[in-house]
Amino acid sequence: MFGLMKPSTGASPALWWAAQAFKINIFPESKIIAQIGDSISLACSTTDCESPSFSWRTQIDSPLNGKVRNEGTESTLTINPVSVGNEHYYLCTVICESQKLEEGIPVEIYSFPKDPEIHVSGSLEVGKPVTVTCLVPAVYPFEKLEIELLKGNRSVKTQNFLEPSEMKYQETKSLEVTFTPVYEDIGKALVCQATVHINEIDSQPQVRGTTKKLQVYVSPKDTVISVNPSTSPQEADSMTMTCTSEDNRNLQLLSENATLTLIAMKMEDSGIYVCEGVNLVGKDRKEVKLIVQEKMFTVEISPGSQIAAQIGNSVVLTCDVMCCESPSFSWRTHIDSPLNGKVRSKGSKSTLILSPVRFENKHFYLCTVTCGHKKLEKVIQVLLQKIYNLTAFPSENVKEGDTVIISCTCGNVLQTLIILKKKAESGYIVPKSTYGAYTIHRAQLEDAGVYECESKNEIGFQLTSITLDVKGRESNKDYFSPELLMLYCASSLIIPAIGMIIYFARKANMKGSYSLVEARKSKV
Repeated sequence: MFGLMKPSTGASPALWWAAQAFKINIFPESKIIAQIGDSISLACSTTDCESPSFSWRTQIDSPLNGKVRNEGTESTLTINPVSVGNEHYYLCTVICESQKLEEGIPVEIYSFPKDPEIHVSGSLEVGKPVTVTCLVPAVYPFEKLEIELLKGNRSVKTQNFLEPSEMKYQETKSLEVTFTPVYEDIGKALVCQATVHINEIDSQPQVRGTTKKLQVYVSPKDTVISVNPSTSPQEADSMTMTCTSEDNRNLQLLSENATLTLIAMKMEDSGIYVCEGVNLVGKDRKEVKLIVQEKMFTVEISPGSQIAAQIGNSVVLTCDVMCCESPSFSWRTHIDSPLNGKVRSKGSKSTLILSPVRFENKHFYLCTVTCGHKKLEKVIQVLLQKIYNLTAFPSENVKEGDTVIISCTCGNVLQTLIILKKKAESGYIVPKSTYGAYTIHRAQLEDAGVYECESKNEIGFQLTSITLDVKGRESNKDYFSPELLMLYCASSLIIPAIGMIIYFARKANMKGSYSLVEARKSKV
């Protein structure tokens, strides 16, 4: 059974009902943990109260440092930005007619805005002590801070700051460690880790960390300059020099400029080149001497060291250069007489054209080539050559018993080997000749045939031939040989001469003397 009862306090039924139904709620329900600089909002609301009245205060009645907004049955306290002065227990008071209720919520403040900083007192060098400092800036409250320094996976040092400060402010805390780097530290990670334990029970700790790779140096040593292909290149060649040094137990390039490449080198590129291996803890120096050699070029002259030219023909002398980009040519004779020819030069080739060849072209011709500041000279001798002749005297057509001379002559100025030979069924017959002349006494029918003259020298050879025809004598005619005819003629002259000598001798005996002049005078 249900019913209404009269309150014992003597209050009216309406007031008793309002007091029993009025409630207050606050949000968030539990403690707020806020970082300095953030923004937070605290909300206070009522139920079963149509026109509540709100007010906010701290437990110690310090300034709110925030803005209050009331709207209907809800009131909001906004703090932006949060500062150290906002660390309080905040109370929301609500009055509904004659009733008043109050709820509170604690606000805790902390500051952990940045990652830790790692500072090293100097360059890390193997064997030399160095101090590493780990800084945690603007931390609050620092009594809840823990700093740990790790090298690789091993903890080097840990430090806590347990003594609370009476003053509420942000403070930078640090951890210092002094150690001596070793080779094994090269490349290891140095880690500074900071932890703020805001509330060991209600919240997770705030953790920040910074990692720095250890740059441990060793003073450079055993610096080496490698030169490819050599320290004595030729002009127009290319060359590369590379500088390396033993650093941190490794042979490595010392910098981006450790390689030097020279292209199309010149004589002025010669000199001493210096490589200096430098790092933060030391340096090592090495020198190399580079000598650029003069470019070796070659000259060829053609058709050879000598050429036999026939008068009236044309001769072309060619001077060709290798391994020189811009040669300069000049032609001359060995006695500096006129060339009597035309010179044409283009690129790496120059020609001297003698046309037509004359007797005055018999010379030693010199081609001089200048490449840079160096000269080379080549010589070629022009010789004059005549046509080889093969003759038969008195004729190529003779009679049986006649005398005929077959001769092979050459007007060449060079030493020439002359061979006179006759074709035969079995090959060649080489008759005995004197200086290329072969005399046939009393020619016979078998002397007829083809005679060849072969001339050879160091330039070449030439072959000339004639055909000798020997005819037999007629049988019905007297045969008179040339020798018999000559004997007959001689006897016809000798007999009268003998008679005259006898006549004058007798006359001289009569007078006692004989004068051919006086004798002629007496006749006149």
